[in-house]
Amino acid sequence: MSLRGLPRGLCYNLAMEFSTWITFFAACWAISLSPGPGAVASMSAGVRHGFWRGYAIVIGLVLGIWTQVLVVSVGLGALMATSAWAFSMLKWLGVAYLVWLGIQQWRAAEAPLVSAEDTGAGTSRLALVLRGWMINTVNPKGTVFLLAVMPQFIDQAQPLVPQYLTIALTLAFTDLVVMAGYVGLASRVLGALRTPGQLRWMNRSFGGLFVAAGLFLAMFRRAA
Repeated sequence: MSLRGLPRGLCYNLAMEFSTWITFFAACWAISLSPGPGAVASMSAGVRHGFWRGYAIVIGLVLGIWTQVLVVSVGLGALMATSAWAFSMLKWLGVAYLVWLGIQQWRAAEAPLVSAEDTGAGTSRLALVLRGWMINTVNPKGTVFLLAVMPQFIDQAQPLVPQYLTIALTLAFTDLVVMAGYVGLASRVLGALRTPGQLRWMNRSFGGLFVAAGLFLAMFRRAA
């Protein structure tokens, strides 16, 4: 459809809206590509469960992002960012969960991993989705980031719901693509991990990464 028949002012507003979105789209790629608990969880799932089963954790990560967007959009994010008590509670809950995941991974049995084609035994897809959701939902860094970034791309003079939906869908798209890369790359080494020593090394490596992510989160401070 040609824009020639549209009012000049409407064309200008559409162009500005697209330019705002493309800037946010670029920022989303930088956010998704930066290493963090989500990337660690995606790689761990890819190694242990292969691509198709492991990708379930990415769905959970996206649901966690949407939860954060919802929290920020209704104003609860501002409360958590300004209330020292609420911020600390969420932060230490996230730290405890990541450290617990690390301990569980470190102590995981050195049992043979499922093959890349196996869709039967092992952790259920629902459990992986819930794990991914929990990782992103209890991450206060995500809340603070959205509080800092989202207002720059929101036009208060326009309906807010469509704008929040656009932000949520854009974040979801970039995370689905980037985390698919992490899961896919990790799943390629699935067939090489066969001996108990290799499995022990893998479990302790990812366990250590989860604990490290928890420690980094523990050092995160709310801006004054």
